[in-house]
Amino acid sequence: MSEVLVNRVASSGLITIKLEDFFPKGEIAEFDLRPFLFMELILKEKDFREAMKTHDWSQYQGKNLVVFCSADAIIPVWAYMLVAVHVAPFANAVFQGDAENFLKAHYEKVISDLDISVYEHQRVVVKGCSDKPVPPSAYLSLTRRLHPVVQSIMYGEPCSTVPIYKKAKSE
Repeated sequence: MSEVLVNRVASSGLITIKLEDFFPKGEIAEFDLRPFLFMELILKEKDFREAMKTHDWSQYQGKNLVVFCSADAIIPVWAYMLVAVHVAPFANAVFQGDAENFLKAHYEKVISDLDISVYEHQRVVVKGCSDKPVPPSAYLSLTRRLHPVVQSIMYGEPCSTVPIYKKAKSE
């Protein structure tokens, strides 16, 4: 006699959230201001403006550009603004800082804009492993947003989870 196999995970009513699904579209490219500095120390306005005009900005088409300076130099704020103006027709996003901080800011924005009403009174599993780099701060932000509305939060895979939060019966 054969037994019917039942997928208990599929019928459990758990909602899985994969943070990697919110990973920014497009490659993350870097733009270092260091090569545009005089002696890698000083930003000369006239030279910098000319360099920005002649730079091939099309190489950032569809990418997320992080702008920083690897030299220990004082960079005026307007220099970052000028880069933003020149790259605007090409890049998906432009961010002052490094790739790690860009990802943190990106996930913070996505999670703060997330419609959490669909998770109200639900049992949620936040998927653990991913093929893309998801910063730990994204898990913290998502938990902070979900905590007030969900029945429970678990971490991992639906078949093997770590309990994070369970609403008390009196809540």
